[in-house]
Amino acid sequence: MHIDGANTSPAEGTWDLTVNTPIGKLKAVAEFVRRDGVLTGTARSADEEVPLTDLALDGDRLSWRQSITEPMRLNLEFILELDGDTLKGTSRAGRLPASKVTGVRRRTPGAGR
Repeated sequence: MHIDGANTSPAEGTWDLTVNTPIGKLKAVAEFVRRDGVLTGTARSADEEVPLTDLALDGDRLSWRQSITEPMRLNLEFILELDGDTLKGTSRAGRLPASKVTGVRRRTPGAGR
């Protein structure tokens, strides 16, 4: 994603995500960083760390794709609404039902001064 004329993206930071799947709640951490005007990201769980692809922020809509191998091999698509320090939306793996996703931005020391 290219952000013209902006020094930061409202999505930048570290986010604690919870995905409510049919097999239970899964925890993950997503990190978004702006480099050379492009928003990039990675996601990690207890088992693996993967790059985010097709990452886009359109208004308050944040979306990306990622491939995972744990707990099973899946290609996931996330579509979330960004509201300050919270994210809410869904993750979908192919034709499987969508799973609800929530996220909270981690606060950095000294933020909000």
